[in-house]
Amino acid sequence: MEIHYLEIVTKDLDAVCAAYAAANGAQFGEPDAGLGNARTAALPGGGLVGVRAPMHEAEEPVVRPYWLVDDIEGAVAAAVEAGGEVAHPPMEIPGRGTFAIYIQGGIHHGLWQS
Repeated sequence: MEIHYLEIVTKDLDAVCAAYAAANGAQFGEPDAGLGNARTAALPGGGLVGVRAPMHEAEEPVVRPYWLVDDIEGAVAAAVEAGGEVAHPPMEIPGRGTFAIYIQGGIHHGLWQS
């Protein structure tokens, strides 16, 4: 299993980025509109961590790993078969790949196909 993208939604974006930079030396870029205005930093092995503010008032803070998969449709189907509930169906982000989100056991899980 490989994390392709680790998404952190927080109401205190600057403080979280500053803490990660101080603790790990992470270097966050400018907000990326394609990733909900997340500020991203490289993860070892080629993935990204993205820290962003909620995109609307109802969005709660969350930490959501997006696991890299070869077949996102099949992975979503397997998650549903295992009792997961689709929170966001597969959607392409131009130039980045396709993601989906499901909830299982009260936890948000992401899938990503490059």
